[in-house]
Amino acid sequence: MSVSLYYSASRAMPPTDAEAAAVERIVAAHMACFPYENEESLCLYDGDAGTSDEIVAGSTKLPFDPGRVLSVLDHVLSSVTELRRALPGADWRVHMDDLDVPWDETDGYAFPGMRDPDLAAELGSL
Repeated sequence: MSVSLYYSASRAMPPTDAEAAAVERIVAAHMACFPYENEESLCLYDGDAGTSDEIVAGSTKLPFDPGRVLSVLDHVLSSVTELRRALPGADWRVHMDDLDVPWDETDGYAFPGMRDPDLAAELGSL
């Protein structure tokens, strides 16, 4: 059984050319520094995202390796945070299966404690 992270944004107005270019830059930067070649990364769906006002949507299947989960989750959520900031006025939904990922204006998307280096080290040793 796998766990996935889902992200989507909707608004009545489609992305401007500048916003679309920003989304492309964010995705390219994410892919260039993603730490794991054999894990799923930020994956935006092509074309119509599902509803007429959905401007971006995607998902990421999280790794089974407990030593990689937090790193992948942090990397993808950081990129989704950048996407949210590049698409102002959109309504976002970010969730891991049935669990919503909290939004913080300063820190962006993150679960409490997920960026704790001690927790990452503990999971990495499993």
